[in-house]
Amino acid sequence: MFRHTQRLQFEAKPEKPDPVYAHKLQELVGGAYGEMTVMMQYMFQGWNCRIKGKYKDLIMDIATEEIGHVEMLATMIARLMEGAPATATTKVATSDPAVGAVMGGMDPQQAIIAGGAALPADSNGYPWNGRYAVASGNLLADFYANVAAEAQSRLQTARLYNMTDDPGVKDMLKFNLARDTYHQNLWLAAIEQLREDNLEDVVVPGGLADEEHREHAATLWHLSDGEAAAAGLWASGPTPDGDHEFGVLADTRPLGDKASPPPPDPRLFATYDGSLGRPKGPSLGTETGLRGKLRDTFTPDE
Repeated sequence: MFRHTQRLQFEAKPEKPDPVYAHKLQELVGGAYGEMTVMMQYMFQGWNCRIKGKYKDLIMDIATEEIGHVEMLATMIARLMEGAPATATTKVATSDPAVGAVMGGMDPQQAIIAGGAALPADSNGYPWNGRYAVASGNLLADFYANVAAEAQSRLQTARLYNMTDDPGVKDMLKFNLARDTYHQNLWLAAIEQLREDNLEDVVVPGGLADEEHREHAATLWHLSDGEAAAAGLWASGPTPDGDHEFGVLADTRPLGDKASPPPPDPRLFATYDGSLGRPKGPSLGTETGLRGKLRDTFTPDE
């Protein structure tokens, strides 16, 4: 259950309308690293969390906070567009080609579709996409993704902070910057907590260490013209998981055969000269149609 409080989490009042900046601010609403993304990312991480207690409670706390951030930004965008119809900025933007290139004008969909308000879209008007949200069920993988999301969000907020002189807008963005600072530190601390609780380690996912080709688990393959990469911490010394020793493979050689696809199915009409031979039929166990029925009839159940 969620309950809505009418008061904003932090004030969102611009000193004066600015529909051009409202267009830019859409990135923090519906961009790939906008507040809608982290809101839905944390919501699904929390709902899907299999551990009762502090982890689930933490994720849901931050998820719910992010709903308030979306509301703040939506309110700010609507106020930035107050009394400024599309015609006003269009005239300014089209009066001079250079000015028009810099200003770009407001997003007409903010006026046409949203009635002078925010959209669930980025600064180009591209609708928010659920694929932006990461919720894998593995808390270590998700928390790594959360650190990256908050870093990108703070970076974009910082850039937008320097694109306005409006004290009201800057005041709200100062709050957002501070929360993004906390959230980055929070998820880094949560990663350490997972390790302290022996739930996860460093590499995602844990396990399969005996299955992988361990001789390839700690070497930097030197594959570019530059030589400086070998001077980094990733090229020598113990790995962060403590299970390997970093190294550099200077003389890199291919380990596989020549790359070539199999002969194509003639029914797919791929251009083919016959040099790879004839295409094979279905692999045993994957037959369909009459062959599949015969297989199911004459193959005993295990």
